[in-house]
Amino acid sequence: MPLKMEYNLDGLACANCAAKMESQIKKLPRIKWASVHFGTSTLALETDFDALDDVEKLEEEIKKIVQKHEPHVVIYKKEAQNKSFAFKKSGPDLERPLPRKQLLRLALGLAIYLAALFLGFPPAFQLFLYGAAYLLLGGEILINALSNIRRGQLFDENFLMSLATAGAFALKEYPEAVAVMLFYQIGALFENMATVRSRRFIQSLLEIKPAYANLKRGDTIFQIAPEEVRVGDIVIVKPGERVPLDGFILEGRCLVDTSALTGESLPREVKPGEEILSGFINTSGLLTVKVTKEFGDSTVARILHLVQNAAERKAPAENFITRFARYYTPAVVGFAAMLAFIFPLFLPGASFSAWLYRALIFLVVSCPCALVLSIPLSFFGGIGSASKNGILVKGGNFLEALNNVDTVVFDKTGTLTKGELKVTSIVPAPGFAREELLEAAALAEAYSSHPLAKAVREAYGREILPEEIEDYEEIAGQGIRTTAKGKKITAGNEKLMESAGIFEQNKDTEKFPGTAIHLAINDRYAGYLHISDELKDDSARAIKGLKELGVKKIAMLTGDNEKAAALVADKLELDQYFAGLLPHEKVARLEEIYAEKGKGLLAFVGDGLNDAPVLARADVGVAMGALGSDAAIEAADVVIMTDEPSKLLTAIKIAGKTKKIVWQNIILALGVKGTILALGAVGAATLWAAIFADVGVAVICVINSIRALHFKAKRASWY
Repeated sequence: MPLKMEYNLDGLACANCAAKMESQIKKLPRIKWASVHFGTSTLALETDFDALDDVEKLEEEIKKIVQKHEPHVVIYKKEAQNKSFAFKKSGPDLERPLPRKQLLRLALGLAIYLAALFLGFPPAFQLFLYGAAYLLLGGEILINALSNIRRGQLFDENFLMSLATAGAFALKEYPEAVAVMLFYQIGALFENMATVRSRRFIQSLLEIKPAYANLKRGDTIFQIAPEEVRVGDIVIVKPGERVPLDGFILEGRCLVDTSALTGESLPREVKPGEEILSGFINTSGLLTVKVTKEFGDSTVARILHLVQNAAERKAPAENFITRFARYYTPAVVGFAAMLAFIFPLFLPGASFSAWLYRALIFLVVSCPCALVLSIPLSFFGGIGSASKNGILVKGGNFLEALNNVDTVVFDKTGTLTKGELKVTSIVPAPGFAREELLEAAALAEAYSSHPLAKAVREAYGREILPEEIEDYEEIAGQGIRTTAKGKKITAGNEKLMESAGIFEQNKDTEKFPGTAIHLAINDRYAGYLHISDELKDDSARAIKGLKELGVKKIAMLTGDNEKAAALVADKLELDQYFAGLLPHEKVARLEEIYAEKGKGLLAFVGDGLNDAPVLARADVGVAMGALGSDAAIEAADVVIMTDEPSKLLTAIKIAGKTKKIVWQNIILALGVKGTILALGAVGAATLWAAIFADVGVAVICVINSIRALHFKAKRASWY
């Protein structure tokens, strides 16, 4: 049985190194897959090892690989799945974005460099100052480069910067050599600040884990960790506290803030007998809750697990950049060697020092960190932004896939409609009143457990006393006969009315799709109640928005009858619909739609329970209204935590903006690097330009990636 393991990598500071770690860990024996995510400083992998000693050996190998690339990284195993999902709130990445020693060394090195540059000291003393500034600014880089060489690690940033600046010193370009180290350190500082900021944003998305639970035992309340609470325990939730575990309310009534799970700002009222989910915040009142799920199975734990593990499913763009970086740096270094040693031999009048300088520019530009760092951050930012809006995307691959959807197929009940049967019209026959007809229907349906009966009783709204019902007979598949309040009442479908010999066909029923309950009082036809489902408030807006976004075909699959399906399809202006389908027939119809579509992808949107086979078959399965639904979270690729179809628009817009940011970073990084490389090859660029093409572009790309974390759903705009 495959074993999944997760580790924290505290102090992970190099995105390119993270990519190399992932590549080498994947090559270890019996590793099925592995993913190192720089944005969250985590490693996740799956192996088929089962013996404890084998796992320990594997962990030793992993530790060697990690510390081979970054010796200062502290690697430790995450707690068990049901115990910890939130980021560790300490560690160098979160607490020390601006180390004091580093700032002091940077300031002192800058002061000495400026003194050597502008104060006109004698050449020998000036060289001494340049050397001192160089060691202050780049000493750590030189030490890291030597350590990495001993471990067989060439072509990392430390080695490239050391080689380039040493070459500049050899060419007596002292100011430029120190400037490269100075601006590299300044750029790395800003890059670190931007990365820390993005990690903090990501962490804030995951701070929905409750810190404690108030466990009630008798008259005593204990404050314990949510992981220690068991099913059936009673917990108290005070105003301002976060609900620690899923359960149902025994006592209390209040408003809860659900925004952490649903993205909705409006509070929701809860009362005794209702379900309440972990992660909600009690804004008023005192609640007594009986726990129905342990923390590991609770809603908040599943959401945290999904958001954090979304990094494991990388988008094609992320995988491409990782492969690209593997070949890009050695290729550029190889070309730099050719510039330095081959070209001067064959070009008449070529100066070795001039071509060496050009080669040094290549070395500085060659690090691919701008791309390796910013692309994964962009996708994780998009996933985090979706999570803040109540949309769980299970990976960057699914976020990218949303950009290519051109066919959307909806389920009807619970997706486009509210999924709640209601009496929508009461049509009495001549000689009968509406109130009399509704009361007769409620009396007839008093003991029935059918959903239609529940809708009738809710419409009646008054209590029915047992003594009012004298006798009761339920006829399977047809309806009910009863005597109540001295009246003989027959309620049911057309077949029951016909078999009783009292049915009078009323053509008005054809105006209304759905189900009609016909009634006879004392063997005289009294009229009918029409019962149907209602469209959700924003279904029309969702369909219109999808068409505006360029979706070519919108269809609907439903198990409801033809009339009900036709009305919904007509109101929403759908392109196609199929009615009266069983779950396996939905898959067959989806295959038909799939065969007719173009090159784009197909998304199916359903309620995530009876639509599981179709969700699995679609290119992108979207579970709608899945708050607290285990089946929805398991079956779908995208989980919308509310009942709003329009959230699909939000998901597609977030995907579109994330893709735009990714391509902006790719074009900027490759464009600037390519330009400087070309100019450097012909002698028209300097090391100053090269350092901007490396560190400067990386900083810009990371800052641009942070934009993916921000999305205002109400205005449907980005900033």
